[in-house]
Amino acid sequence: MVSLSTAVLLMVALLVMLHYSRNAVKEEAMKKAEQTLEGTVQHIDNILLNVEQSSGNVYWNMLVHLDKPEKMFEYSRNLVASNPYIIGAAIALEPYYYKERGKYFMAYAHRSEGQEAVMETDTPIIQAETFGHKPYNEQEWYTQAMNTGHPCWIGPLKDSDTDRGAIITFCLPLWNRTGQRIGVIGVDVALSQLSKIVMATKPSPNSYCTLLRSDGSYIVHPDSIKLQHQTVYSYAEASGNQGILDAAVPMMSGHTGYKKFQQMNDDWYVFYKPFHRSAVPGRSMEKLEWSAGIIYPEDDIFGEYNRLSYYVIAIALIGLVLLLVLSWTFTHKQLLPLRMLSLWAQHVADGHYDATIPDSRQVDEIGRLQNHFQQMQLSLAHHVSELERLKTSLQQQRQDLQAAYEEAQEADQLKTAFLHNMTNQMIAPTEDIIRNVTTLCNNWSSMSQDEAAKAVDDIQKKSKTITELLNSLLNVKTETMG
Repeated sequence: MVSLSTAVLLMVALLVMLHYSRNAVKEEAMKKAEQTLEGTVQHIDNILLNVEQSSGNVYWNMLVHLDKPEKMFEYSRNLVASNPYIIGAAIALEPYYYKERGKYFMAYAHRSEGQEAVMETDTPIIQAETFGHKPYNEQEWYTQAMNTGHPCWIGPLKDSDTDRGAIITFCLPLWNRTGQRIGVIGVDVALSQLSKIVMATKPSPNSYCTLLRSDGSYIVHPDSIKLQHQTVYSYAEASGNQGILDAAVPMMSGHTGYKKFQQMNDDWYVFYKPFHRSAVPGRSMEKLEWSAGIIYPEDDIFGEYNRLSYYVIAIALIGLVLLLVLSWTFTHKQLLPLRMLSLWAQHVADGHYDATIPDSRQVDEIGRLQNHFQQMQLSLAHHVSELERLKTSLQQQRQDLQAAYEEAQEADQLKTAFLHNMTNQMIAPTEDIIRNVTTLCNNWSSMSQDEAAKAVDDIQKKSKTITELLNSLLNVKTETMG
């Protein structure tokens, strides 16, 4: 009962502690996720700002050379070469701006395909005059900047729009000295490259960062297939996992918080917040409608906590078992005199009245009980020994009487047997006498003198035999009566 009550109290205290510690771990994970999110957003924003500043530097340098078309190729090339995050740059002027160069003019430079890794600034740069599968003045990066007159980020553009992987593009409208929009500088950043940069600073071994547009397009994700061919909607539909979409919708809506969902039969948490750009003097602060998220498997958040919980529970169970063993040992030791008295009482009850109960060295109630029981056992043993002595005497008398009775019975049996024997011995002579008398009575006239004499002689012998037997019988009877 003591162990059970202690176990209940300990388990209740342990559960309360685990509950509050789990909440503390979750709060710590949320704070860590918020800090990581903030750092991730700042990291991505620094990359975007770096690209914007590089584009702005080229913009101011090229304004004085707008009348030199060949210089545009040089500036686009320098823009790509000077910034490791930029994989392509296009300077596109409105149609017929350079009449001698035809309707369209675009100076496009990009890194060779497959050379998009960060800091590979010495990779070959290829010059071109086209970009995409349709005229540049019909492409979104050009039309949006020309229509709004404000710098902006667009994308992600997919393979259907470009010859390369998925990209985002910074669009910077060009103005001449008279204030007219004359073209656009488009600077491309590869989403795969941006993802590698962000994923290099993931907060835990199995976590990853993601950046989504409000339409569900991936801007940052460790899986390049999702960057090029999938959105959150298509992925949720293909996987049949509605939980992913339920977790992504608040994120795409610009909310801040976290959601739990299942993926690959495991529990995951996504912590998300809107992507806010840093306010820098001279920077265009158009709203991007992006949201950043940190996705953790539950084991990355609660793994150490769960393992600690298992250790604590194991230690608690071992402690309870140890407490039970110690309680049992202590109780066993304390109750040993009572158990010994119980065994001696059973021993006495089994008939061992002369058993010697040892003296008790205890001075408590159990010791006094043992001493009184010892006195009772000695008194009982004395009375039992007296009873045993009387029983032995009675048994001896019974045995003597039994022996005398058996001797009398034996003598009676011998006498009876003797009488039967004597009687049996007289039967044959008597029958011979009867037979001879009958013969003499029936045949005396025809018998010879010798035959008659022989028959008379035989009768006399048989009579003498019977007389001797009767004398012996009378002697035995006389001796018995005497």
